[in-house]
Amino acid sequence: MKKELGLKIRQIRELKGYSQEYIANKLKISQRSYSKIETNQTKIDWERITKIAEILEVSPMDMVAFDDNLIFHNCTQSGKFESFINQFPEKIIEQYELRIKGMENEIAFLKEIITKTK
Repeated sequence: MKKELGLKIRQIRELKGYSQEYIANKLKISQRSYSKIETNQTKIDWERITKIAEILEVSPMDMVAFDDNLIFHNCTQSGKFESFINQFPEKIIEQYELRIKGMENEIAFLKEIITKTK
């Protein structure tokens, strides 16, 4: 079962030992507004995801792909952790590789156009 992003954010925040109020203050929003993010009552854009990840000291992709079944690495009894291991599903890796290949083809095409116009 896929976890919603808000739950993933909450789990990482709790593992880091941060309060909702702390994160909300860093985001310059109310604690209530931040709570709505964690309960998936508010949709967030990539910019907000990136900012939350920065505050939680994780990469945005690790936060989005977070799975607590894969994480408990370097974890202390307090629940704080220094790093975690997270594996990307093969489907995501394939999609990124296809996107990279498409961009490489586009770059080659644009270079060809530039060369012809000189």
